[in-house]
Amino acid sequence: MVIWSEPAKADLRSIHDFIAHDSRHYAKKVTQDIREKTDVLDNLPKVGKKVPELNVEAVRELSLYSYRIIYEIKSQGVFVLAVVHKRRDLQAGDIGR
Repeated sequence: MVIWSEPAKADLRSIHDFIAHDSRHYAKKVTQDIREKTDVLDNLPKVGKKVPELNVEAVRELSLYSYRIIYEIKSQGVFVLAVVHKRRDLQAGDIGR
């Protein structure tokens, strides 16, 4: 089961709002594609690579467009923690764990 955390949902809304300034169509497409990208995590939770800044086996990431979808594998399911732009300097405190 893939569960989106509140901070990750907020990240997705921010991405949508930012892109929507130029195109509502692409804002919807990008955010929908990001959500769909996480569907694979139900069956293949380790498909992503470890987040290098954290180097924790259970905290991994998928890449799509200019974004990193950061998630954590737990016994209760897979939790999407954050969606951040690839150019952003990621700190451990930026991820809602």
